[in-house]
Amino acid sequence: MKNLFNIEQSRSFISNFPKHPEDLALRVYTSRLLGSNSNLVLHGGGNTSVKINMPDITGESKNVIFVKGSGADLKFVDPEGFTGLDLEPLRKLRVIEKLTEEEMDNQLRIHRIWADSPDPSVETVVHAFLPHKYIDHTHADAILILTNRVNGDAIVEEALGKNVVVIPYIMSGFPLAKSILNAYEKNPDIEAVVVMNHGIFTFSDDAEISYRKMIDFVTRAEAFIMEKVGDKPVMSFSTNQVTNQAKNSGTTLARLVQAIRGACAYGNDRAGKQRFYVEIRNNSQMVGASASKEAEFLCRTGVLTPDHVIRTKNRMLYIDSIPEKDDDLKNYIDNLIASYKKAYHKYFITQSKAKGVERKEMDPLPRIVLVSGFGLVALGYTKTDAVIAADIGEQTIKAKLYGNAFGDYLPISDSHIFDMEYWPLQLKKLKKSLPSLLEGQVAMITGAGGAIGFGIAKRLLKAGAAVVLSDINEQRLCKVRSILSEEFNSNRIAIQVFDVTDYDSAKNALVKIALKFGGIDILVPNAGIACVATIEDLNPDKFDQVIDVNLKGTFNVIKAAVPVFKRQNTGGNIVVISSKNVFDPGAAFGAYSASKAGAHQISKIAAMELASIGVKVNMINPDAVFGDDSVSSQLWDLIGPDRMKSRGLDADGLKEYYRNRNLLKESVTAEHVGNAVLFFASDQTPTTGASLPVDGGIVAAFPR
Repeated sequence: MKNLFNIEQSRSFISNFPKHPEDLALRVYTSRLLGSNSNLVLHGGGNTSVKINMPDITGESKNVIFVKGSGADLKFVDPEGFTGLDLEPLRKLRVIEKLTEEEMDNQLRIHRIWADSPDPSVETVVHAFLPHKYIDHTHADAILILTNRVNGDAIVEEALGKNVVVIPYIMSGFPLAKSILNAYEKNPDIEAVVVMNHGIFTFSDDAEISYRKMIDFVTRAEAFIMEKVGDKPVMSFSTNQVTNQAKNSGTTLARLVQAIRGACAYGNDRAGKQRFYVEIRNNSQMVGASASKEAEFLCRTGVLTPDHVIRTKNRMLYIDSIPEKDDDLKNYIDNLIASYKKAYHKYFITQSKAKGVERKEMDPLPRIVLVSGFGLVALGYTKTDAVIAADIGEQTIKAKLYGNAFGDYLPISDSHIFDMEYWPLQLKKLKKSLPSLLEGQVAMITGAGGAIGFGIAKRLLKAGAAVVLSDINEQRLCKVRSILSEEFNSNRIAIQVFDVTDYDSAKNALVKIALKFGGIDILVPNAGIACVATIEDLNPDKFDQVIDVNLKGTFNVIKAAVPVFKRQNTGGNIVVISSKNVFDPGAAFGAYSASKAGAHQISKIAAMELASIGVKVNMINPDAVFGDDSVSSQLWDLIGPDRMKSRGLDADGLKEYYRNRNLLKESVTAEHVGNAVLFFASDQTPTTGASLPVDGGIVAAFPR
């Protein structure tokens, strides 16, 4: 493991934070060095601190400890990610034999120096009790490989030397702080403390030395492991285990994740189910691990450290094959998930009774699935949650392969896992507001490179959905994605270039969406083109083109989505962007009006046919959505000049003409259309087969 500390870089880094104490800025620098190495910490794991003497508001000197905020990522942490606490009152707690979780939490609250600071790390009292200025703590993989085994304490001492104290696993918080303090007071010359199944603490009055100790000890552990493993392969295979790429097809994996996502959705009814996003890791190492003889061992032996359990659950789900028929696949996955849920419930009941505690059981669903020959699939309520679970799962598998090759790997007890999984202070890392209206759902919008698609995407993203922007024009898609990414997390936005007139292209697009997010819940067929010509002048080829995009394109994407909805079995919504012209066509606009009327009709048929699987199909009939300077309307870019010429109007005059022709004298915007899509997509009413005008009131276009 490489020591990344650079004195010149550290000085330059400190200069970026002139309003903060230099020691805190240096603390941030070395914290980020730790966080940059996934073999040390991942996604909120580990913690660091610094003790500083600084004046309070009255000018009186006070000892303050700055501790990384709970759940903050060391890789990206800044000074505001640390919580400052009055050190002396926390140190006085050392004389207390026992402290309840509630009182410890209270102490951490009342001794903050700034009321709006984040919740401090659950290890804060450890950092406060030790006298050193700088303290570093990581869940280094190599250290956990040594501790998670028979006679792990002796192995750690052999690997790291006599200047390290090894203590048994103890619940984080006050009990761990007392144990580490006791170990230090018995031997104040120690350079590190290793906690079984938990990680390593290093410390010094110098930031660089504390960091260097961490790197040195973990490097020793890595070297020790490599020496013991030697040339022994960490994975083994039997002849009937599949690793060839021919079977590892995207289509097969897409079918699987759609079924998994559906089986893991939960709630009182199909429309109100909580859905998951997925993250797939199918690099060569994960594919190899999934197909190896060790795969089931990897799944049943749980997490490397209890700290990971709130992100990944303890055990992974193992899938050894993928049935070719959808009905067989659904039954197989449903049974596997049911068995996993039953085992989790048994674990919860057993541990609750054994500990004599009352806890509310969390969802019993897996977060990591290892699929033989295909790799790792992770699930999360948000895409970020899924990515975090995948990162931890991938890192865990790599480490456990070496731990297993080392020999005598010892899983962590369910008792320790339960303590951490249901510890209120640990669960604060996951605290969040109520779920967004569409959290967990995936929407695909065709024709998303134009104004209406942009408006719909923005509204669905605001409601919490992940959105796939699709169009045949990649340049326009990239522009829309760039604008939306300024406001929304980019990992919820994807682009998919495909041609709606080609059924296979539409089907392949849905495969790629499944591999990105897990499936689809909301489909918005919006792609459309137009031409202006009387029937006499209308070129038959041009007529066919408009029919292909507007009618056949709508048909293709709906048809391609039906098997996905069936595999998921969680219902869904198709919201077709129709047109005012369906009810009120215009002269010289025959191709557009006829194609939209056809799309409208096929959508009504879809409403009838898909109701049995809980999929609602509704139509929105907008009129004259022009867009703006950021994203224009592709349709009006095409027909606008002709309409302006025929009416003797400029661009502003044309917009005013359409505003004045409706009853409400309102300009119809892309956001209005987006609001209508959201209404249907969020299941506000049990409605299907409906037509909703968004036109300001065009009497001739009233649905009849």
